[in-house]
Amino acid sequence: MMIKRTLFLLSLILLSSCGSYNSIDSFYEAHKNDDQVTAVRVPRFMLSLLGNISPEMNSLIGNTKDLRYMQFPSATPERTKFLNNSMNNMTGSSFIEVYRKNDNQKRNVVSIREKRDAVKEILIYNNNTTRGSFLYFNGNFDPVKVREMAKNEDFQKLGDGLINQFNMGSTPGINQVKEENKEN
Repeated sequence: MMIKRTLFLLSLILLSSCGSYNSIDSFYEAHKNDDQVTAVRVPRFMLSLLGNISPEMNSLIGNTKDLRYMQFPSATPERTKFLNNSMNNMTGSSFIEVYRKNDNQKRNVVSIREKRDAVKEILIYNNNTTRGSFLYFNGNFDPVKVREMAKNEDFQKLGDGLINQFNMGSTPGINQVKEENKEN
């Protein structure tokens, strides 16, 4: 138990000391192998497939250089607090929150980082105290469109579309072989 607390504190210190991209990269790398975690880093050549979800998504995806999605368990109050604090530390003072909804420990936050007239990074974080997730974009985006998408909850639709596109409930090919073996 003492080791977990020490690792937790070291993780918080590490996360708070890094820049946003490094923090997101560090968090992703540190937790992608955790139990019950789904982690997707979309290769650039596959971004066009995701753009087919809707015309709005196509205009957003077309300018994306890095897209990551991570879903993780958040079943205990301590874990939920850790995840909420981790996401708050990642965005810190370098991001602008364009949308936030807090309901006790439940969170729904859309944060952006701007440079001149373009949004360079978008971080969407959701936690319903059972499961948490973040959706991260790095690229060049229209600020008006980003705010509109946040208001219309289009980022949530994109997260759902990403799950469906990659068939998160199964591993393509492997489950198909399992089903075929059951029939024989």
